[in-house]
Amino acid sequence: MQNLKIPEKIKNKIQDFVQGLEYIYRQDLISSVLYGSAASGEFVDKHSNLNILVVLKNTDLENIKKSSGLIRKFSMIDPLFLTEDYIKTSTDIFPIEFLDMQENYYVLYGKDVLKDITVEINNLRFQCEQELKAKLINLRQAYLRLNKDKLSLRNLLFKSSNSILHILRNVLRLKGKGAPYLKQDILKEVALEFQIDISLWEKILASRNKQIKINHKDIEDLFIKFIKDLEKIIEIVDKL
Repeated sequence: MQNLKIPEKIKNKIQDFVQGLEYIYRQDLISSVLYGSAASGEFVDKHSNLNILVVLKNTDLENIKKSSGLIRKFSMIDPLFLTEDYIKTSTDIFPIEFLDMQENYYVLYGKDVLKDITVEINNLRFQCEQELKAKLINLRQAYLRLNKDKLSLRNLLFKSSNSILHILRNVLRLKGKGAPYLKQDILKEVALEFQIDISLWEKILASRNKQIKINHKDIEDLFIKFIKDLEKIIEIVDKL
């Protein structure tokens, strides 16, 4: 793990966790893979997740229950238990998730199960469109309930904009562009591709990061403009 840009104490915890998995599962453990910010170099202690893909021959509840004590001990680690067969048969359903894994990962133990997976572009387009349209519906419904509660509306805007940016970086893939990792870089590319007002999204991002404050009287206006941008983006994605 020398090449990983994470604190030494975090490396030690990851190593102890993986050794615990080896002791528990022995020959049943096929692979342990670190993915996400800890593998990409964007890890921020106490703010980023430690995501580990654990590939077993058998993921029945009785089997994965064996690691319950280990998971409780290393509560900062978020393990995902899958089988090789599940990975091979699920890239059509979860193309965004597997592309994200494949983009930044580090094999901690065993086989490189991510190296050869492929994602069909049509499956990626379908998931991007489906998730964007679902979020639009949910945001509209939430607005009807929360438009008088500015604090709740602001929190919903923060949470939604973050998850939507994650989808949009994959929409950039659909358009043959690179998929930037940093949110500010995603915003720049999205603004160019979809002709949206980047200052609106930057204001939401800056407020979410506590760099600026949004007045309560401005929150609803921001929310409405955000929804209009989302509708415009969905219309374009629908035609890809």
